[in-house]
Amino acid sequence: MTYASIMVAVDLTDGARGRMRLAAHLADDFHACLTGVAAEQPAYAVPPAGPTPASAYALAASNEIVLNDLRRAREAFEAAVGGRSRVEWRSNLDFPLAFLITHAAAADLVVVGRGTDLGQALFSVDPADAVMRLGRPVLVVPPAVDHLDAKRVVVGWKNTCEARRAVWDAMPFLKRASEVLVVSVDDGAASDGQDTLRLLQAHSVAAICVRRNTLGASVADALIEAAAEHGADLIVTGAYSHGRLREWVFGGVTRDLLAGAPICCLMSH
Repeated sequence: MTYASIMVAVDLTDGARGRMRLAAHLADDFHACLTGVAAEQPAYAVPPAGPTPASAYALAASNEIVLNDLRRAREAFEAAVGGRSRVEWRSNLDFPLAFLITHAAAADLVVVGRGTDLGQALFSVDPADAVMRLGRPVLVVPPAVDHLDAKRVVVGWKNTCEARRAVWDAMPFLKRASEVLVVSVDDGAASDGQDTLRLLQAHSVAAICVRRNTLGASVADALIEAAAEHGADLIVTGAYSHGRLREWVFGGVTRDLLAGAPICCLMSH
């Protein structure tokens, strides 16, 4: 398995340049085509009833502002990917997530940002929305990260359909890794990862399985700690196995990782 097509969400936030460089390096590693995607919806004002000369001017001005944003985004993408030949650019006047969903069918892996700097709100894609709606594995890149070796990878394991899908979706990374740590966190309902371990080993993945106790911390903190101890720069997990609304109200692994993981997370739903 490999990723033949990688798509990266482009915006004008500070973290976007690093994310695009990371996606470009991954495209090199997997010999994949890289597609940059950007969209922004003009902030149309509601005009008074009946046609007015000012409303036509405001519409044209709003469109021009967005087109200028998209030109800047394309320039940033082209600067980040350098002279690579297998690249493509897609953009339009549209809602960013809706546009990304439409084009995600062309990608094996979608790379999005995760930052506290919202930048241009109408331009950015919410990673939680992307994970829920794209139907593709989503690589969430935190701010200031511009490279992903993935030589050591942590798999956060719980026997849910989302986790099983994430393991399969991450297989191109896992097969290239020198060490994969399958972590079952004992939060009172953890499941043994031995079947997953055997599956990975059958695919020639160098994997080991460990159980960890949260010791009062969150499951997300336990996974981040395991990654730090083993020098991993990628965490693989299923996303929102309890539902996004429940995690928003009560907390959960996906929400906590999206809020504060210092390394990349590959998530599937």
